[in-house]
Amino acid sequence: MSERRALPDAPPPSMPPPSSAPPALRWRRSSRSTGMNNCVETARLRDALLAVRDSKDVDRGPLRFSAAAWAAFVDGLGPDGARPRHVS
Repeated sequence: MSERRALPDAPPPSMPPPSSAPPALRWRRSSRSTGMNNCVETARLRDALLAVRDSKDVDRGPLRFSAAAWAAFVDGLGPDGARPRHVS
């Protein structure tokens, strides 16, 4: 008969995460956001990568973009930030 060993208990919630855990992301919201929660939040990941999430649904996983792809998207927005520029 094999001997069963109990798994160690999870650390108490008051303990800090292990040093191997990634640091918490610093999410930013546009200063032009209104109180209507119709905005996105962004956070830098690493080496020119960016995470983007819906401010109303932060538990859903973020989308990830390269800095160049995000810059191209933002550059494609019109002057009011909502209407795409038409490319001919």
